[in-house]
Formats: sequence, C-alpha cells, structure tokens
Amino acid sequence: MKKLLAVLLIAVMVMSLAACGSGNAGTVGETLLEDFKGDVTGSAQDIADRLIANEIIEFAGTTMPVEPGLLAGFDNAEITGFKEGVMFAPMMGTIPFVGYVFDLEEGTDGAAFMQTLKDNADLRWNVCVEADEMVTGSVGSKVF
Repeated sequence: MKKLLAVLLIAVMVMSLAACGSGNAGTVGETLLEDFKGDVTGSAQDIADRLIANEIIEFAGTTMPVEPGLLAGFDNAEITGFKEGVMFAPMMGTIPFVGYVFDLEEGTDGAAFMQTLKDNADLRWNVCVEADEMVTGSVGSKVF
C-alpha cells in the first residue's frame, strides 16, 4: 500500500511539474507587445482598447488619451513627439502596470523616441509597488 501511494504521489508531482513548465508564455509586457505588433491598424485609442482587453490581463482596466508632457511612469521627463497618445492601466492603483500606445508625429525619430522612454522609465513610479519590466517596440509610426 505504501509503495502504491508513493508511486501515485510521484506521478502527481511529475504531472504538476510538467504542467507548470509546459507553457511558452512570456511576461505580460512581452505578450502585449506581440499583440500590439500583430495589429496596428486604427488609432492609438483603438489599439489601446484592444490591448487592455487582452485575456492575459486579469483585472479591470481603462484607457485615457494623454497629451505630450509629463506622463506617469517616466520620472520628470517630458515625453513629446507624438500626435496621439493613449495610456492603458488597471483601475486599481496598487497594480504596478501602465502601458502607452503612441502615434508619432511625422518626422519624429522612432528609435530616439523609444530610447527616451527606456532612459526615463521609472518602474517604482507607483510608490507602493514596483513593476517587473519595461517593454517597448514599434511598427511604423506606432510605438508601444
């Protein structure tokens, strides 16, 4: 009986380890970036609305248009060079997550714009909690 129970326990442990390691999923940021890159049609608002509804996000979220200037998550740097910007985030402030979709102005250097975002990202902007990562990418004039 003990041997049968031991074999059964080992089988359950092996199955649970296999289940935990079987996924090829990336982080939330990486998953949203891939979703963004998969479809950049429509306005920045359309894209942000689609991203906040992604099933990987396990909270109620919202979107909000933003103007060039000081933006949450970027210290005291003014973020400029975009004609449309939309922030998407959880409705609960204790989740360290904020995302943006930008449609750049004509003539804005996309690589320099993304470098500005990376250089000024503050993962502890939320005071109480800290984000795990900063992810950015672009397709044409659209930047995530």
